[in-house]
Amino acid sequence: MPLLNPLSRAPSTHIRSLARVLLSCLPTGGDRLRRLNPAIHARATVAGGLDDVFLTNLLLRGYSNLGRLRDARHLFDRMPHRNLVSWGSVISMYTQHGRDDCAISLFAAFQKASCEVPNEFLLASVLRACTQSKAVSLGEQVHGIAVKLDLDANVYVGTALINLYAKLGCMDEAMLVFHALPVRTPVTWNTVITEYAQIGCGGVALELFDRMGIEGVRPDRFVLASAVSACSALGFLEGGRQIHGYAYRSATETDTSVINVLIDLYCKCSRLSAARKLFDCMEYRNLVSWTTMISGYMQNSFNAEAITMFWNMTQAGWQPDGFACTSILNSCGSLAAIWQGRQIHAHVIKADLEADEYVKNALIDMYAKCEHLTEARAVFDALAEDDAISYNAMIEGYSKNRDLAEAVNIFHRMRFFSLRPSLLTFVSLLGVSSSQLAIELSKQIHGLIIKSGTSLDLYAASALIDVYSKCSLVNDAKTVFNMLHYKDMVIWNSMIFGHAQNEQGEEAIKLFNQLLLSGMAPNEFTFVALVTVASTLASMFHGQQFHAWIIKAGVDNDPHVSNALIDMYAKCGFIKEGRMLFESTCGEDVICWNSMITTYAQHGHAEEALQVFRLMGEAEVEPNYVTFVGVLSACAHAGFVGEGLNHFNSMKSNYDIEPGIEHYASVVNLFGRSGKLHAAKEFIERMPIKPAAAVWRSLLSACHLFGNAEIGRYAAEMALLADPTDSGPYVLLSNIYASKGLWADVHNLRQQMDSSGTVKETGCSWIEVTKEVHTFIVRGREHPEAELIYSVLDELTSLIKNLGYVPDTSDHTLLCETGTSAVLKGRWELSVLNDLSKEVGEGVQRYNIFVTTTMD
Repeated sequence: MPLLNPLSRAPSTHIRSLARVLLSCLPTGGDRLRRLNPAIHARATVAGGLDDVFLTNLLLRGYSNLGRLRDARHLFDRMPHRNLVSWGSVISMYTQHGRDDCAISLFAAFQKASCEVPNEFLLASVLRACTQSKAVSLGEQVHGIAVKLDLDANVYVGTALINLYAKLGCMDEAMLVFHALPVRTPVTWNTVITEYAQIGCGGVALELFDRMGIEGVRPDRFVLASAVSACSALGFLEGGRQIHGYAYRSATETDTSVINVLIDLYCKCSRLSAARKLFDCMEYRNLVSWTTMISGYMQNSFNAEAITMFWNMTQAGWQPDGFACTSILNSCGSLAAIWQGRQIHAHVIKADLEADEYVKNALIDMYAKCEHLTEARAVFDALAEDDAISYNAMIEGYSKNRDLAEAVNIFHRMRFFSLRPSLLTFVSLLGVSSSQLAIELSKQIHGLIIKSGTSLDLYAASALIDVYSKCSLVNDAKTVFNMLHYKDMVIWNSMIFGHAQNEQGEEAIKLFNQLLLSGMAPNEFTFVALVTVASTLASMFHGQQFHAWIIKAGVDNDPHVSNALIDMYAKCGFIKEGRMLFESTCGEDVICWNSMITTYAQHGHAEEALQVFRLMGEAEVEPNYVTFVGVLSACAHAGFVGEGLNHFNSMKSNYDIEPGIEHYASVVNLFGRSGKLHAAKEFIERMPIKPAAAVWRSLLSACHLFGNAEIGRYAAEMALLADPTDSGPYVLLSNIYASKGLWADVHNLRQQMDSSGTVKETGCSWIEVTKEVHTFIVRGREHPEAELIYSVLDELTSLIKNLGYVPDTSDHTLLCETGTSAVLKGRWELSVLNDLSKEVGEGVQRYNIFVTTTMD
């Protein structure tokens, strides 16, 4: 076509011909429109064809489709004639390209310059501009104009009004417009369904979706995607499956956006296999598809799979966005995968994503979880601005690594910049103050929570109960507990554990009964706390009751519960029952094996402990730090020096376990119990770490056993240098002096102990009789039947002395007065009675019957 032939004035037929050509290429766009639109514009200008409003409006649409806003406005300003379509085209163009201010100002100019009445398309365009710019007042004015023109019930204007009110959170106003519409398109339905889903009203969104079907409106892919999103928000898997089935039948399932929201639904409902099947069957995957699948793996703690999926995405040529980087950094942190995390950090820098709020916080969190706090702090110092989330991430990092000073330092910096701490901030600080037993700091944090006016949530309450309990302020913990109107199982468990930690077994049991009356079902953590109470009380009656509850609740196979039960049976002296439980529950859980090894070692059954350790190796269960504490303790009890040293040396060479203070103390005990005191002393002096008081006490105990005053004096001095408040070295050294008859040294040691303010912890013992635990303190008379019990003991003492038994009082020089009566009122074990049962059986029987009778 000779399109650009010079003409003095183009005839109307030629102008119409130009219009037809332009109209044919508008729907397809692309290079043809990019080439023809300016050419036709030039030809029309030369030929005087701009007088034709129809052609000029087509040129405006062409420039709008090409995104050439300046050229469109230049043409619009020079149009000799404009009609309603001209104004609407330019206003719509500005709205579509995000130039809302220009669209609104042009609408104002239209109202002043034009005598025409705006139609539904023009009003819909300007309403979209008001929505995007959040111009509420202007939107209400346009709504008023629509009402005057009787266009508010028009489907285009009505949908735009619904979108305006819904996006601005005015759902009541949006629904008033919605219900007034005589005809509703899928776009109208999608607007209200989507907005209800986004503001957390998924139930309302699904009700509207059902109503849409009843009214015979066929949902399109956008409506289906919104309905699935509502199911995701509610965790309504069955509803999502039904929509999936409808999408499959209507062939909408092949749409990428619908598949993406279905993947998200299945991931949020922990149906990862279904999500992955959908993902693998997709013909076309976009960035949202990959990111949704990666996020799904991360949210369900399949972090290794998330990292693999991330690398597959990059190999497929996709550039991860901020959301994908945030998800994968969380997975790297959970796996402590610092190498992969650093690679993601490099990509973040290259892609210029460091300024993204979520990405920078994920970087800080990742480095902190990987215990690379120096790098976490570097990211924080470089990127953190007035962002409380960054500060929280850094405080959480220091808290997890128990760095109280730096956590508090960041908190002070946060307050200096007037950033308001959240409950998460306080919970993190309470966590680290709890681990450090920093009670004053914990009280200050509690005060700040109250001052902030923030209502105490369950996480903060649980943290406060935990820290008060660990600092032996159980009454304060109980006050926090009683303040809560609603208590979940975490709160109940925290309080029960608090009583258990502070040896308030009866209170813990009372709280358990209250829990049952509240109608809440105890879980495995509750039973671990209760079994711990039974262990502390050495109460087999309560232990068996709790064991029955555990079986009834179906948590007897939980490894934490099994370990607690094994420990309870051991502490109550029922080792055979503990072994039976161990054999029925043990598997690949190293803690279960450790419990059995430690039980045997503590009760002096070294052979059995080492046998369990050998079985552990046969079961291919990898030992850990605690395992070797039990093994070395067993070797020390049995005097297996060679085997014990072999196990100690194998820790680093075979299992890459760095020995700790407990292991070194066990080896010293191993040498000491075998009489190798000089070897023990040399071993301590060659230790690669500074010996703690416990190590020197092990040597001192051996010196007491073999009566070596010289090495014992040196060991006591070193132990007191390590821990001046420890009464143990004084007692042990005093007993060594007493056994040697060095009474002057005993007297001097007593004076040193008094001048330093060191007090020996009062010894006590207890016995369970007819379901009740009775506690006895050295020289105490707190028991209601104390006089009667002591009279029986005096009678029994007299009987034993008449048979020739002479008590050993050397171990009680600093504890009480010397003499048989003091021994019987102190730590004298009932095993002595069992040893003499053949000779004084009648006396033992009288003692047991009499004491039991009086205690009843």
